[in-house]
Amino acid sequence: MTAQHPQFIQSFIIDKKGHGKKIDADEVQQWSPDQGLLWVHLDVADPNASRWLNKEARLTEIAVDTLLAGETRPRSMVSEDGMLAVLRGVNSNPGADPEDMVSVRIWIDEHRIISSRRRRLLSIEDISESLHAGKGPTTPGNFLVTLIERLADRIGNFVDSIEDRMDDAEDEISNDKAPGFRQRLSALRRQIAEVRRFLAPQRDALDRLNRQSSALLSDTEAHGLRQEADRITRFLEDLDLARERAVVLQEELLSLIAQEQNARMYVLSVVAAIFLPLTFITGLLGMNVGGLPGLENSAGFAWSIVVMIAAGVFLFLFFRWKKWL
Repeated sequence: MTAQHPQFIQSFIIDKKGHGKKIDADEVQQWSPDQGLLWVHLDVADPNASRWLNKEARLTEIAVDTLLAGETRPRSMVSEDGMLAVLRGVNSNPGADPEDMVSVRIWIDEHRIISSRRRRLLSIEDISESLHAGKGPTTPGNFLVTLIERLADRIGNFVDSIEDRMDDAEDEISNDKAPGFRQRLSALRRQIAEVRRFLAPQRDALDRLNRQSSALLSDTEAHGLRQEADRITRFLEDLDLARERAVVLQEELLSLIAQEQNARMYVLSVVAAIFLPLTFITGLLGMNVGGLPGLENSAGFAWSIVVMIAAGVFLFLFFRWKKWL
């Protein structure tokens, strides 16, 4: 391998039966269409990738810039030369947050598939394994639809987990299990927002591929692409519903917190109302002036206690009669 060749993450020649033969960079350079379908998978960070895409693969400037872009949003483009798509998938890497979606960029033409990524994506590895097993895609269009299907499968699993967590959250709040609930609900809403931020343009990108007909897609593949676009639309609808449920739960949680605060304030108000007259009495008796009743009487303190207890009992019974307690 020369220093000018990029370090391909994966490179295959795919036959018409869906079996992939793994090849190295030198074999990629020597490839010709009569050998079969070529798939190369590039690392965006590879310094030699840009030169190879421009000089060897001879892609357009737009295609090269898209395949090597640092940050991308899902989008698609169909031209006379081929089809270009930028897609996002759930991050299934160990220790990663699923909502931190990983991008994959793919170019297909009549004889080649060129994909690139910055971070590892399990959906690409699924296709690689199917090629090793002789059960992989056999055409560029089939490859694109298969990739979209694998991405959608994992997105669907994530959306299902969101719905399950929403069900658990509704059970928690109905059973008054509020400690830490607010933080968990906020994290759930953040995950929904993060995933939806990429799913909405991904749906639009797939719709654009559907609208712009291409000879690279057979009728069966075009139908499969429409089905996957419909799946993404359903996922978005499920996320919108989950987001609305989260808003309702947030409002219910705030209502419960307000009720608890009001209950505490009410108790404090009642206690203050009962002790206010008693405090007034003790304040009067504590005045340092002559003529205070019971000052010279040995039973004065006892009578003061009796009067205050009686006043407290009277106020308590009065509040009960008014149904304030």
